[in-house]
Amino acid sequence: MISREPTIERLATAQALLLTPFGLNESHLFKALDVIKAHRVDEADLYFQYTRSEGWSLEEGIVKTGSFSIDQGVGVRAVSGEKTAFAYSDDISWASLLDAAQTVRSIGAVAGTKSTKIATKKIASARKLYGGTDPISTLDSTTKVKLLEKVEKLARSKDKRVAQVMAGLASEYDVVLIARADGTLAADVRPLVRLSVTVIAEQKIGGETRRETGSGGGGGRFGLAYFDDAMIEDYVSSAVKAALTNLESRPAPAGEMTVVLGPGWPGVLLHEAVGHGLEGDFNRKGSSAFAGMIGKRVAAKGVTVLDDGTIADRRGSLNVDDEGNASQKNVLIEDGILKGYIQDSMNARLMKVKPTGNGRRESYAAVPMPRMTNTYMLGGDKAPEEIVASIKRGLYATNFGGGQVDITSGKFVFSASEAYWVENGKIQYPVKGATIVGSGPESLKKVTMIGNDLSLDSGVGVCGKEGQSVPVGVGQPTLRLEGLTVGGTA
Repeated sequence: MISREPTIERLATAQALLLTPFGLNESHLFKALDVIKAHRVDEADLYFQYTRSEGWSLEEGIVKTGSFSIDQGVGVRAVSGEKTAFAYSDDISWASLLDAAQTVRSIGAVAGTKSTKIATKKIASARKLYGGTDPISTLDSTTKVKLLEKVEKLARSKDKRVAQVMAGLASEYDVVLIARADGTLAADVRPLVRLSVTVIAEQKIGGETRRETGSGGGGGRFGLAYFDDAMIEDYVSSAVKAALTNLESRPAPAGEMTVVLGPGWPGVLLHEAVGHGLEGDFNRKGSSAFAGMIGKRVAAKGVTVLDDGTIADRRGSLNVDDEGNASQKNVLIEDGILKGYIQDSMNARLMKVKPTGNGRRESYAAVPMPRMTNTYMLGGDKAPEEIVASIKRGLYATNFGGGQVDITSGKFVFSASEAYWVENGKIQYPVKGATIVGSGPESLKKVTMIGNDLSLDSGVGVCGKEGQSVPVGVGQPTLRLEGLTVGGTA
């Protein structure tokens, strides 16, 4: 059997799903772009998308809901300067495509007699970071239900205090096709799966019943066979441990103190407090706390932060971004010095730099913007045990829940979902209600110890920006920061 080069294979898959059934071919795409280019615009593109999704959820020992959906459509965009005209339709047809092209081209002036024909077609370079498997078909429905029942049974067997178990299994098969006015054609076939576990543990203390929650789970760009017995055991154990730990928690102390962040998912603080501030649109407009800081020190020595969309099978990775640019490994901060921002095509053009493969959109019904992929800090040379042992009095936070950041000021607030009070290098007891308050640019300057245990999250991240949500990854090693403000309940 002769197989095709992956880029060509993905393009063929996209054309078979998004063009051929509707009587379209490549010539129609470039005719539509010619219509837009009849006016003077800086950029124009078409974004076709086909998404098939499935979800199962278990509660009270029963798989109560199952869902299945198919969504498809096309978004048409024209850009003139920093202005964008955009139209979309869930009707994929030549009539809809032509109508959308004629609508968005009005953003640019009439071109006159100058030729506006599309350049020679070129296939965009792309990576091969994950397979094109449809994850929904990798297990049958009966097996999916049994998988969730296994999660529930295992969680309850861990401890008699486990009172409730909720579990969810989600699969998505996403196919995109991008045509740009410079003649570029690009496509991607993106599988995505996620298994989530939430446990509620309860115990009676005096005359009252105390209830606490713990969660676990993960996923990535592969099939459902990834969730084998060992992986299920890991997710369930993490969720039960978190719930039981929180049953023993005490009110968190408050004040300015040393804070140690655990590896992996606590990198969500880095994502929010620093990552969003390094997105190109905020910096072009001067609204980010990092605007105009290229080449300047923004973090302590030893702090190196990357946004990397090229890690195989990761939730935030992409073969090509949603503008047809190959994903990249971008160094944002190197040894404390700001090196660059993450860019989509429009902001890169306006800032006179190259795109970084970070043009992302939630769907065909949304415009692209600069977004993170997998954002993480590189490891250092300290053992994590040494870092925790160095705390005289402070907080050791190993997991986080919600948080928010103000891009302009860089100030953030984060809630720790699993944290411990440490004195004289010894963990004393778990605490509840700890919130970490600080400034993104300032907090990175307070890093004094960096662990050698860099890890990425298990594959659960979702990033929201201007109403759009996209899958992302985060990561970091164990970190010690001085003088952070902790809001507690004690």
